[in-house]
Amino acid sequence: MKLNLRPRTQPEVNLTSLIDVVLLLLIFFMVSTSFVKQSQIAIRLPEADSAAIVEEPPQKIDIMITANGTYLINNRELINNRPETIRNALRKVSAGNTRLPLTISADANAKHQHVVTAMDVAGRLGFTQISIATVNDPVE
Repeated sequence: MKLNLRPRTQPEVNLTSLIDVVLLLLIFFMVSTSFVKQSQIAIRLPEADSAAIVEEPPQKIDIMITANGTYLINNRELINNRPETIRNALRKVSAGNTRLPLTISADANAKHQHVVTAMDVAGRLGFTQISIATVNDPVE
């Protein structure tokens, strides 16, 4: 028995339909994708210069009078309680700006004359916004 053997043919894979499907999917995804462009603002921030420290003039002036008659202007103690010393200190602290608000606060045991002296010196220098602060003792 002799069998006729035919030569085997190699199977052929047709990639044309596969390529068509991939290209169609690629086109579909490209068309359906929305490209969002986010808006941006260019900001240029200033740089700090640490070498140039400017001492700003005070926004208000505080005169404190202790029980023994010592004057403190913006928490700096004066060397004595003469009116000339108070005048010079107020000129230096205010830098000539007499429109700054000035607050006088005195200890409860301070003499009234010390408060009047501070008000007189400030009034002669031209300060018009003078107020007197009081401190209420806490009720026990």
